[in-house]
Amino acid sequence: MSKHLKRLAAPRVLRIHRKERVLTIRAAPGPHALEYAIPLGLLVRDYLGLCDTYKEARKIVSNGDILVDGVKRKNFKFPCGLMDVISIPKMRKNVRILYDRNGKLTLNPISESDAEWKLCRIQNKTITKGKKIQLNFHDGKNKLVEKDDYKTGDVLKIAFKENKIDDVFKFDKGTVSMIIGGSHIGEIASIEEIQIVASSKPNLVNLKGEKEFSTIAAHVFPIGKNKPAITLPEVKML
Repeated sequence: MSKHLKRLAAPRVLRIHRKERVLTIRAAPGPHALEYAIPLGLLVRDYLGLCDTYKEARKIVSNGDILVDGVKRKNFKFPCGLMDVISIPKMRKNVRILYDRNGKLTLNPISESDAEWKLCRIQNKTITKGKKIQLNFHDGKNKLVEKDDYKTGDVLKIAFKENKIDDVFKFDKGTVSMIIGGSHIGEIASIEEIQIVASSKPNLVNLKGEKEFSTIAAHVFPIGKNKPAITLPEVKML
């Protein structure tokens, strides 16, 4: 695997100047795939503007000054992605990574209390020894539960300190969701209907936001029951 990444070939979710320099930081293997991740060093330098150079960004990260989901990360190539919470205790600054309406990963400021939890979507489930259910989340994490009360597509609100489930947003009719892929990426809409497709093709979901539309189930990320549980990015007018 290449250790380098040209800016012109960088993932389209990154908000960077493509022709300013030749190379950029390549995200290391981790909880988020390369094409959906912001390397921590890039986030510190280009997104947060905490420094001007690659060397300075590497030093800030290696000092353990940046927390990702409440954990110190010292690898400047650590991949940060959707719903991750980035905290800088020395500056009392907290942000959550979300998609904007242009399909770019963006940093949305949040409060200290909101920085204590994140939303995790269940990608799949497995059965471990002792017949316990293991929930596997979109960010690479997993959690063991005693009862099989959850289904694939549901989103759990998980507190970092206790690692406990505070709330559940079901992948079901009426749930408010964020679209994380396709032509409607970044939009907020309510689930109207889930169409089960009896084939190898993905299931379809009908939603209603600013207008009615359909997308595949993988692009729907529940974020609230009647209203969003997270702070959303402001819509900037040109």
